[in-house]
Amino acid sequence: MAVIHHTVLTPTKLELLASWLPARPWYHGGAGGPDLAKAGGFRLDDPQGEVGIEFLVVTDASAADPAAYLVPLTYRGAPLDGAEHALVGTMEHGVLGRRWAYDGAHDPVLVAQLLALIEGRAQAQDQNASDTPDREVLRACANEVPLKAADFSTAEDGPDGTELSAPHGSVLHLHRLLHPAPQDGPPVPPGGAAGHVAGSWLLPDGTRTCGLFAALLHTDRRS
Repeated sequence: MAVIHHTVLTPTKLELLASWLPARPWYHGGAGGPDLAKAGGFRLDDPQGEVGIEFLVVTDASAADPAAYLVPLTYRGAPLDGAEHALVGTMEHGVLGRRWAYDGAHDPVLVAQLLALIEGRAQAQDQNASDTPDREVLRACANEVPLKAADFSTAEDGPDGTELSAPHGSVLHLHRLLHPAPQDGPPVPPGGAAGHVAGSWLLPDGTRTCGLFAALLHTDRRS
């Protein structure tokens, strides 16, 4: 299990994201720059114990209608070869030293563990406590063919999120701009979805809500 260090990060994650988010095609914030707050998320363990994996939810109050974004991040002790385009920034960690933070959609370690989570082979972990499962993260999978992370090696950002396409026709869609589920109801995956991950976060007014984080789709069934 990953150990959570309660220490100082310089710059902070929110400071890194404030300069990185506005350039994303799925960002819909105000003209004055992001006004970010941490709102939720969870972690996954790297079986090799080398890469930190976090699914961070942040709210942005810079526009008239506050928005919530899912930002999957990986934290590494050295640069990831060939991933310069996915670098969010570097931080100084009070215990671990220099850390390279990447957009996790482009990191094969995060993709592999997200697929493992969808299939039930990995357990979501609490964002702020070591060795503590996060029971609020929901997952389901009806896919009969085992998923291979190597098949989802190319990530493309669009106005609705990030898509990783596999040669056999499956698409792993990461919802970046989050939408709360219908009131008093569970998150509903798109029609024909073969699997999904859902989680919860806090709205700016303190209300707790939930919604879809990721969905495994087939290209002939996307909606």
